[in-house]
Amino acid sequence: MWFGGFKRQNIKAEYDQRLLDLINQLKEEWDHAVQTQNAVADSDIEMTQETALAKQKFFFIYKEARLRHIKNDHIQASVISYDHDDFQ
Repeated sequence: MWFGGFKRQNIKAEYDQRLLDLINQLKEEWDHAVQTQNAVADSDIEMTQETALAKQKFFFIYKEARLRHIKNDHIQASVISYDHDDFQ
């Protein structure tokens, strides 16, 4: 009985980590899509739709992680703003 509980915790931890990895991957894809759209002078509707799709994928998985009360242990570089010299 005790070993079954331990195995269940390991499985939950494994899938939680997979979900965090997926969140990080989707955030990077969304950031890349935004940067590409901003860099291209003649962006078309397809590029805008791909950016919007990447954003929705990220928020869908992010919402699932919030429902499961999963917390990440690091901050992505894209979240940190280097625009300001003073950190308050």
